[in-house]
Amino acid sequence: MIIAFDFDGTLADTYSCIEEAFRHALEKHYRWLPGKSLWAKLLTKIELQFERPTFGKHKKKSKPPFFLRTKFFERWFEERAKLSRPIDDAPALLKKLKEQGHTVISFSAEDFIDGMKVRRLKAMGIYDLFDDIIVFGHDMTIDEAFRLVRKKYGDEVFIWVDDKPWRFIGHGDENTEYVWYYFPFTAKFVEKKREVLALIPHLHVIRDLWSLFDVIENVKRRRENAKEKA
Repeated sequence: MIIAFDFDGTLADTYSCIEEAFRHALEKHYRWLPGKSLWAKLLTKIELQFERPTFGKHKKKSKPPFFLRTKFFERWFEERAKLSRPIDDAPALLKKLKEQGHTVISFSAEDFIDGMKVRRLKAMGIYDLFDDIIVFGHDMTIDEAFRLVRKKYGDEVFIWVDDKPWRFIGHGDENTEYVWYYFPFTAKFVEKKREVLALIPHLHVIRDLWSLFDVIENVKRRRENAKEKA
């Protein structure tokens, strides 16, 4: 099977440290600025607005505004990477999946700074645990990224693990299984609009990453039963 993972909120908690990362970046870039803690809170509120979902609208490429592609935000991402922590011993999980013969890829959206997602994967020490790194958003849409996976790895079962299930809507194919990792920060958006989950076929919900192995076994069993009936 092909197992594809989002990064932020799925393999790593990169949200709880946002404000602290802003404070560190302000201290290094704007030492003269008074009230850095208040500025960090304000910037955090602004950043979190970018995290709000657009249900079913992930169809296009997008470039962030120029003011987000600055040395200050590059420093912020670097500080955020230092402060982020793996979820549920994610590195061990990735290693076990590879040991079982699965193709394991990183399948996530690019950050404001081009190439930053790869830099953050390396900073967490998990970059080399993936068979492939596919980043959508700036140069590829989600659909283009998915087609690239199919071109490289064929039509075997694609298990897509993400804490943002709104990305699933309208993407994938009949051999795609969608796994929503319930991460509290992003889950609150879905809780307000749970009816959208009905738009996602083959949806599985897990609250700990190691439950993914149960999903894999269930998918195998269901598909084998379907073949036998056919």
